[in-house]
Amino acid sequence: MDLMRSLPLGLYLESPQTWVHRLDARVKLGWLMALLLTPILANNFWRGMLVVVLLVLTLIAGLPRRVWGKQLLGLGIFSLLLLVIIALAPDGLSVTSQPRLPPEGATPPTNYHYILWQWHWFTITQRSWQLALRLGSLFFTLVYATHLYLLTTPSEAIAAAMTWCLQPLKRWGLPVGEISLCLTLSLRFIPLVLEEVQNLVRSVQMRGIRWSKLKLRQVVRLWLLVADRLLLNLFLRAEQVAVAMVARGYAPTQPPPLNWYPSRWRWADSLALLGLAGLCGLRLVYGWD
Repeated sequence: MDLMRSLPLGLYLESPQTWVHRLDARVKLGWLMALLLTPILANNFWRGMLVVVLLVLTLIAGLPRRVWGKQLLGLGIFSLLLLVIIALAPDGLSVTSQPRLPPEGATPPTNYHYILWQWHWFTITQRSWQLALRLGSLFFTLVYATHLYLLTTPSEAIAAAMTWCLQPLKRWGLPVGEISLCLTLSLRFIPLVLEEVQNLVRSVQMRGIRWSKLKLRQVVRLWLLVADRLLLNLFLRAEQVAVAMVARGYAPTQPPPLNWYPSRWRWADSLALLGLAGLCGLRLVYGWD
């Protein structure tokens, strides 16, 4: 099992360099925030359209299938499972005072059915279906949009974009440089976490443990030991990073000047910015729930 190849969550893809890689990190950050914020108070059609936009972007970006195929399949299955569970769950209207039927004398809508599907004790209503579509699409957009951003943007460029966006807050004494440095270290720490998980799983496999002969209590105890060792290794890695920073002259009271990833504005960035403005403008006039 190679998590660094089969599960590159939060990892930057250095090669091949696609046109999405060459976009300015600030523009991609704006697109990410738009994809995460525009579903708020939006209808299900708008949320579904964002899912389609992410799928089309994945296909036209030219990214290798190995870095998005398994992730897209697993995330899609989990989102569909979430949709089915919420759709079949009770809608909760029976515990509120809100009436389910229109008042007497009002003209009922034509072809309207509150219960969409029912089989034995399984029931899908208008409310549960709308809630299932909302949460399923929102979860997919949140996770997959972030994955694409981290996949095509180096951590230094992300820190530079965040520093540029937070520059106005320096007037109020906000430590923008320290925040960007912590963000960079957090992004660089993700591969270390995956590496530690991979090493621990391999160590368990090499011991030839026969899981079929273990009782449930023994299995739980074994995985608790693995989780405890994982936390110890991660704390040890964090301490090594801190020692390396101190050895290179870093001091919290006098932080050194930080030279971030150099940004270059190209014509493709202007087109992407126009597309972002069009998306935000369309959301302001359409898509409200």
